[in-house]
Amino acid sequence: MTLAQLRAFLAAYESGSFTAAAAELDSSQASVSELVSRLEREIGLQLFARGARRLVPTAAAEELREHARRAVAAIDGGLDALSAITSLDGGVCTFGVLRNAAYYELSDLVQRFHQRYPNVRVRLVGLNSALVADSVASGEIEAGLVVLPVPVAGLAIRPLFRDEVFFASTTRDPAAGPVGIDEFADAKLVLYDAYAGWRDPTRLQLLERARLQGRSIEPAVEVEHVETALSLAATGAADTIVSGTVARTGGFPEQLTLTPFAEPLYDTIALVQREGAYLSPATARIAELAEHTLLAAAEPDQVIATTPRR
Repeated sequence: MTLAQLRAFLAAYESGSFTAAAAELDSSQASVSELVSRLEREIGLQLFARGARRLVPTAAAEELREHARRAVAAIDGGLDALSAITSLDGGVCTFGVLRNAAYYELSDLVQRFHQRYPNVRVRLVGLNSALVADSVASGEIEAGLVVLPVPVAGLAIRPLFRDEVFFASTTRDPAAGPVGIDEFADAKLVLYDAYAGWRDPTRLQLLERARLQGRSIEPAVEVEHVETALSLAATGAADTIVSGTVARTGGFPEQLTLTPFAEPLYDTIALVQREGAYLSPATARIAELAEHTLLAAAEPDQVIATTPRR
């Protein structure tokens, strides 16, 4: 059984004739017919009833079709992977990063990638995770880093590490214990990522917790950037939330104190791509660079055990 035989079989199955299959494969009708006949002889089963106008698949063809499709797809994927070895001298890389990428040591990602692969054009998109996930699912960009959860179908998701999220306030005493969802819902809040709103993964987790308790969350102020929210919270105007990574930066307002949630809240950072899709060589390389950068900066207890990249 050869790859050529399987390609001929699949083309004949889908098109319904050896003539149409030959046109699809840029071959001759006689060659396609002979490839299928040879396959039938090898397996000892008839795959098509040769009708006057159309090939009719037999039960054997129905049984073989999905296995043949997978085998051909696997071979094609292997060839694509091999071509990646020598194809980083051009093309375009499309990748999505976290809006707060600078806090995760990703601000110079493009510079480092461009130094290694100067002939590759880069399109780097920095959006809220919900929008990055949408862009990957639609094919606008090939892959990206997101905070989970992202309720978008058709994505292959590989969690990398998790970053605890805290309640930040100028008035709330951490000695009073962790913050429960009722207390959070009652607080006067300034929340960031206003454009994404309640599609933002961190907000979405809090909203689901509140709903389970029959509560709602209504921020007093919504802004786009975490820095703006922290500046407002530092004045005592409202309370906010912030990840541990952001809180550990040098510019974090000293007026704010951090308190964990009673049920710990995490931003889980993950790499996403379309399910079943192979990344272009350039995008695969920038994804690897971003992943290594993130994991190198993370604390050991933050890292999530992951399977090797395919």
